[in-house]
Amino acid sequence: MRTLLAIGLISTAFAVAIAVGGEAQQDGPAITPRIRARGETAETVVDRKANIRIDTTLVLIPVTVTDPMGRFVTGLDKENFKVSEDKIDQEVTQFSSEDAPLSVGVVFDTSGSMGDKLAKSRQAVSQFMRTANPEDEFFLVQFNDRPELMVPFTPASEEIQNRLTFVQSKGRTALLDGVYLAMNQMKKARNPRKAILIISDGGDNSSRYTEREVKNAVREADVQIYAIGIFEPMASRGRTPEELSGPALLGEITEQTGGRHFAVDNLAELPDVAAKIGIELRNEYVVGYTPKNAIRDGKYRHVQVRLVKTTGLPQLKAIFRTGYYAPTQ
Repeated sequence: MRTLLAIGLISTAFAVAIAVGGEAQQDGPAITPRIRARGETAETVVDRKANIRIDTTLVLIPVTVTDPMGRFVTGLDKENFKVSEDKIDQEVTQFSSEDAPLSVGVVFDTSGSMGDKLAKSRQAVSQFMRTANPEDEFFLVQFNDRPELMVPFTPASEEIQNRLTFVQSKGRTALLDGVYLAMNQMKKARNPRKAILIISDGGDNSSRYTEREVKNAVREADVQIYAIGIFEPMASRGRTPEELSGPALLGEITEQTGGRHFAVDNLAELPDVAAKIGIELRNEYVVGYTPKNAIRDGKYRHVQVRLVKTTGLPQLKAIFRTGYYAPTQ
C-alpha cells in the first residue's frame, strides 16, 4: 500500500503530512486559460479498518501559479507541471485543482503597541473569513505577554470575529510562543489542508521559545503560514528594535512553510491584503508523485516544480515549498 506524504493537502492515520508553497504577489483577478479540473483526484488510503502495511510513499504538493502581474492562473492541466526531487525528475501521477476545505488558525497580536491598529486588524480577519469554504474550521490564538487559545476549533467563523470585538491591547509581544501554541492546536485539525494567519506589528520580545525552536517546528509541520506585518514606514523614527527585526522574522517563518509574509505600513491596506491571502489559499493546484528515492531515512528532500511553457500565455511562476522530510519507517 502507499503512505501519503501530504504536503499541505492530504493526511491520514497512515500518512506523514508536509506543506509546500513559495512566494508570489497577487494583484487583480485570476486569469483562466481554461476553467476545469482535470485528472485524478488526490489519492486516499484504503479501508482504515484493515491491517495496512506501508511500503510506498505518495508526495502531494500544493502549487500556486501566477502571471507576471501576480494574478492567479487557473485551468492548467497535469501536463503543465514538471517535478524534481533532489534534482531527479519525478513522474507526476496525481493532479487536482479543487478547492478543498481548510483548517485555519488566526494568531492575533494584542500587545500594547497594537492599540490604534486593532480596528483595521479586526477588519482584516473579517475579510479573510469571507473567502472561507463552508467546510472550513477555525481557531483563534491571541498573544501579548503570553499566548492564549481564545476560541478552539469551530466551523463558525463569526465566533472568531465576535471574540475579537472585545479585544484590548496591552503588554509585550510573545509572537514565537503564539505561533508555537497555534502549531500544537493544529494537531487537532480535521481537514488535511492547514493554514495559519498571523497579524502582528512587530518582532518578538517576550517569548519562552527561541526563534530556532519555532523555525525547526514549522519546517517539519504540514501547515502553511501566512503573516501580515504592520510596521511603521522605514524612514519613521518610531520603529522599535523589535519592529526592525519583525519583517525578517515573519519572512523566515512563513516562507519555509509555503506561505508568505506581507509587510504593510498603511493600515487601510490590511483588509485587502487579508482577502488576497484567503484567495491564494483557494487557488492551489496539487501535484503528486511517488519518489524514486524510496529510502526511509528521515532526511530533508529538496523539491522543485517547473511549468511547461503554454502557448498563448506569458511566462508563469510556480509557487511552492522547496522540500519535505522523508519518513523514517
